Amino acid sequence: MTQTPVLIAGAGPTGLVLALWLTKAGVPVRIIDTTAAPGTTSRALGVQARTLELYRQMGIAKEVVEAGYKVEAVNFFTGNSRAPRVPFGDMGRGLSPFPFLLIYPQDEHELMLVRQLDVLGVHVERSTELLSFTQTAEGIRATIKSADGAETKCDARYIAGCDGAHSRVREILGIGFSGGTYAEYFYVADVEATGPINTREISGSLDGSDFVAVFPMRGDNRVRLIGRVHGKAGIDPRDLTFTDVSRHALDRMNVVISKVNWFSTYKVHHRVANSFRSGRAFLLGDAAHIHSPAGGQGMNTGIGDAINLAWKLAAVVKGEASEKILSSYESERIVFARKLVATTDRGFTFATSQKPLIAAARGFLVAAVMPFALRWSELRRVMFRTISQIGIKYRESALSGGKAGARAGGDRLPWVPLEGGDDNFTPLTSMFWQAHIYGEAKHSARAACAELRLPVYVFPWSLEAERAGLLRSAFYLVRPDGYIALADADGGALGLRGYLAARGLSIGVT
Repeated sequence: MTQTPVLIAGAGPTGLVLALWLTKAGVPVRIIDTTAAPGTTSRALGVQARTLELYRQMGIAKEVVEAGYKVEAVNFFTGNSRAPRVPFGDMGRGLSPFPFLLIYPQDEHELMLVRQLDVLGVHVERSTELLSFTQTAEGIRATIKSADGAETKCDARYIAGCDGAHSRVREILGIGFSGGTYAEYFYVADVEATGPINTREISGSLDGSDFVAVFPMRGDNRVRLIGRVHGKAGIDPRDLTFTDVSRHALDRMNVVISKVNWFSTYKVHHRVANSFRSGRAFLLGDAAHIHSPAGGQGMNTGIGDAINLAWKLAAVVKGEASEKILSSYESERIVFARKLVATTDRGFTFATSQKPLIAAARGFLVAAVMPFALRWSELRRVMFRTISQIGIKYRESALSGGKAGARAGGDRLPWVPLEGGDDNFTPLTSMFWQAHIYGEAKHSARAACAELRLPVYVFPWSLEAERAGLLRSAFYLVRPDGYIALADADGGALGLRGYLAARGLSIGVT
């Protein structure tokens, strides 16, 4: 028999990030995975700005950025022509300390997270299977099969299902997984290639008869291909090799493949679990939602799930919050997941459809409309907010309250650069509750924070703060994950105690 506050099933990026945040917060975890080793192939490539902001809080953003590859532009091919180049480099300048899209393959990403956990003394238990679990008002009891075939029991206060699309946790809970599967098969391949696409830019063919996207990778002439598999009579697409893949789009893009490092086919799904929580069990990442690769959202959304749940579990385990805070995990994340699946479904269908009318509309949009439209800076900012996930809001959450300026409870704390190269995100590395004031702090606000032992940071009022939608001298209570919990326009923090009491929170530094 073993005991742990949190049992994590699944050691992909979602499970690893959950384990890492909890460990850094001082909460012991046990993390298991059915695989014998971390994956060596992956479809997930993009690391969005919001993920990097959260990684900065955990102290790992610098390593990720240095190991990754910043995307400078996107090129589209339609028919036999190449559409105007769409600059993508620092599209989010002024919105985030990470105003770019980073290419960092999931397999390398996982290894980095495993190393971070190893340093902290937490090791993934490989070839270990969750067979079953039951739960009571006090906790869960799981039956686990280890690599040697032995079955043991594990008692935990909570279990987190980070175990992918075929989640055993979800199956045991009997939670439905609504949605569907696209009819076509798609492929992913890691290759060495030459041609005009082999730069720091993403290239894609959106021809009606073929679809392929080419992503730059670290290493000489190395790129990642994602494309549609065209049916071969009498051959199961899962048995195909790269030689069976259509070269029409690749030839039109002048891509010459010299070596195939690995190749795989797969189906694309769009599903969302009917619930993300049942009692003391939670679903995260692909166990909770799966969708098309459009926009590079999947892995980042799972990481967002992990951190949203992690700080709340840590607060409950450490006695800083009542268990009712855990209900906010589902309410905050399931709304975003449903919206994301619907949006990526429409985008993916439009990008891959072979219907003549849609193909013609797609070609016109990419060749004529998009390059012109993206010259408008505000449209570029809107696009960045959406793709980067910095635009995710929880205004309807039970944890959100008040409004000050353009910012309300539930908004991500906007990024404000400061003189000397610092910024207002630096204090977030504490991974703890804090108060922010931009301008002059009222005596009542300082007194309330001192009495509650709540760290308060007073920043000078600036044009950047005004542009970020903040209100001068207002009081902003910031959650451990960098979202505004309470926005008090008066600035006196008079509603702070009521906010905390109503939500069962005890946030003082001990």
